[in-house]
Amino acid sequence: MIEHGLNTVLSRRSVGDTIDTLVAIVEGAGLTVFARIDHGAGAEAAGLPLRPTQLLVFGNAHAGTPLMQVNQVVGIDLPMKALAWEDENGEVWVTYPDAGWIGARHGLGADSAAAIAAIRSGVAKLIMEAAGT
Repeated sequence: MIEHGLNTVLSRRSVGDTIDTLVAIVEGAGLTVFARIDHGAGAEAAGLPLRPTQLLVFGNAHAGTPLMQVNQVVGIDLPMKALAWEDENGEVWVTYPDAGWIGARHGLGADSAAAIAAIRSGVAKLIMEAAGT
């Protein structure tokens, strides 16, 4: 499902296991993990309720830098991110930005189409594998 430039897929794993798996896949593919943020733990530390929610920030300078060379402001949307979250029914989802939407948002043209397509397909493959689908 794509909504507002975001793809969302169902995960067969828990939030923590989804992100653990994604970390292993990302690192195994030679990409860099920049940050892992446990929003649920942060909420708990603040005394606030929040279902399990974790964000992974990852990427590859070889893929993202050419887009930023066209428009440096693309850096606001890169590196890529994946948010694993549990809904009110206990189902786990992974939401991540669509690379095509990022390209359109920043006015990247036909010269960037191949790079955007590679990022789109590569990230989708990583996410689907991490989600166990």
